[in-house]
Amino acid sequence: MPPAMIIRDEEARDAPDIRKLVRDAFLLAEHSSGTEWKIVDALREARALSVSLVAELGRDLVGHVAISPVAIGHAKGWFGLGPVAVLPQHQGTGIGSALVREALARLRLKGASGCVVLGDPAFYGKFGFSHDPALSYGDVPPSYFQVRDFGAQRPSGAVKYHPAFDLAA
Repeated sequence: MPPAMIIRDEEARDAPDIRKLVRDAFLLAEHSSGTEWKIVDALREARALSVSLVAELGRDLVGHVAISPVAIGHAKGWFGLGPVAVLPQHQGTGIGSALVREALARLRLKGASGCVVLGDPAFYGKFGFSHDPALSYGDVPPSYFQVRDFGAQRPSGAVKYHPAFDLAA
């Protein structure tokens, strides 16, 4: 019988394993910048990881999710979900979904107004994300930039992620 998956907060000792996990998870991803692991490292170094969770199977880290603050005009309490990483051999098993659900639950408990994500609408729609034409992010296809509020009024305008995300440019 395989070990049960545990989702827990990132610990300092996890950083090297998270770096490798995120790098490996995005290695063959079609829309990867190849810098996702650097983004997570830069967010950690800047103390901008509002939520950073790992998924463990036995003693192995198999998934990671990061959430960091975003700026949308003068709105307060908004965050960006991602990167979400699952080792290739565990993708499609529900680990990513479990990480997203737990990360959003923790974000809501912190009193967040809402969260944005850049990703597949079919996947993130399962978690209450949807496209809102009042929000934009760069020149990405609009349907791939989505938002979920936690009961707060949605702001409008351009979304600015933490400077760590500029590594992807």
